[in-house]
Amino acid sequence: MSLENGTFTILHVSDVHATSGDLLYGSVNGIERLDQVGEYALSAGITPEAVIVTGDLVQRGNGDAYPAVADALRRLEDTLNAPVLSVLGNHDDRELAQCLPGHSAGHYRVVHVGPVRVVLLDSSTGRLDREQLDWLAETVAEPFGMGTTIAVHHAPVPSPLPTLKKVGLANPSDLADAIAGSDVRLVLAGHYHHPMNADFRGVTVSVGPSLAYHQVMNAGPSTVSGHDLAMFSLVQVTADRITTAPVSLGVHAPLFTTSLLSPASSN
Repeated sequence: MSLENGTFTILHVSDVHATSGDLLYGSVNGIERLDQVGEYALSAGITPEAVIVTGDLVQRGNGDAYPAVADALRRLEDTLNAPVLSVLGNHDDRELAQCLPGHSAGHYRVVHVGPVRVVLLDSSTGRLDREQLDWLAETVAEPFGMGTTIAVHHAPVPSPLPTLKKVGLANPSDLADAIAGSDVRLVLAGHYHHPMNADFRGVTVSVGPSLAYHQVMNAGPSTVSGHDLAMFSLVQVTADRITTAPVSLGVHAPLFTTSLLSPASSN
């Protein structure tokens, strides 16, 4: 595990949009792509401390897919020997999602993974209700280890795309107030289907790309369009920094291959 060198590594997965019948848009198999995340990490030698999935585990109206998603999350946990933690998004069904690992008693909770406190929030309605916000403030009132990471589907910062600018978390100020003065260092979110980083009153927000499709960024100010591109984020937390990097599951022929053990390597 990367904690041996003081680095807490998270595989951040978002917006799976699994289906129970036909493939999403005729080509996207969310369950298969969850399995591919584990295979990719193994082949790359990535040893995460945790996998965090920030919502939209199924496509709306595909509640029958939850048992298969639950099995895929367990396989991912076994493959990587790391806890797989998930939150719900606006496509998810609160009742049917109770079969997911960790969701039987409710859809928001706190999990301690080594030196990091992970707070999992439920923004499936598009906002965080007062009960959840009060619980959050109490949960992070005292500092913990290397700090707290929050996972939530709706980002508390707007997307730069005009079509997505107003579909983030409906009450970001309430979230900011709940964590003010706490040890929260990082918010992981999804929903936009494109990666982005932002500062949120001194807290780093990392919006992960989607495992289902990626936004066509130049589709126009009144159009939403998606590429068939599956991505996740590699997030690393140390005592003094946070880094994120989007990773594509797409297979492309390399331009060159050079051994790092070779005396003449290229950049």
